[in-house]
Amino acid sequence: MTLPANVTTGIWTLDASHSEIGFTVRHAGISKVRGVFKDADATLEVGETLTDSKVTATIRTASFDSGDVNRDGHVKGEDFFDVEKFPEITFVSRHVKANGDGFDLVGDLTIKGITREVSIETEFNGVAVDPFGNTRAGVSGETTISRKDFGLTWNAVLEAGGVLVSDKVVINLELAFIAPAAA
Repeated sequence: MTLPANVTTGIWTLDASHSEIGFTVRHAGISKVRGVFKDADATLEVGETLTDSKVTATIRTASFDSGDVNRDGHVKGEDFFDVEKFPEITFVSRHVKANGDGFDLVGDLTIKGITREVSIETEFNGVAVDPFGNTRAGVSGETTISRKDFGLTWNAVLEAGGVLVSDKVVINLELAFIAPAAA
């Protein structure tokens, strides 16, 4: 697969201030709760083709924010992320494959020390040069995981039936990468 127009080889770095790594999970079977991680690093190592390229990412679990202090404390605790014992979530890509107008980024996601292969359906949003001369590339992505696959098994049974927190978690990515400086 050829590289998109204006994407150059080299190591592109995540612009965390213009990116969002978040997820959505159904709560009590009737609503969706969203959360984001505010501290992450990632690199996009662009090879001669997309299939030669690689993505690595590290997310600090203590940076989780859902907008509710009590919920955040519970999610950061032992019932879910256990940030003291597991301070990071990581992703390392294995390969990229074409998928219509986008591509699937396949790699190893590690949460709470458990690694599973995931496929992230992605969309390339283009390249732009900002007013400061930085070349940026944008990528959107989404995948759905089972939280139980990663040892995130805490739950509560509801009086009317069902459970408090869905097993299905949708991970949403809106990422901006900055190109390597010209040599």
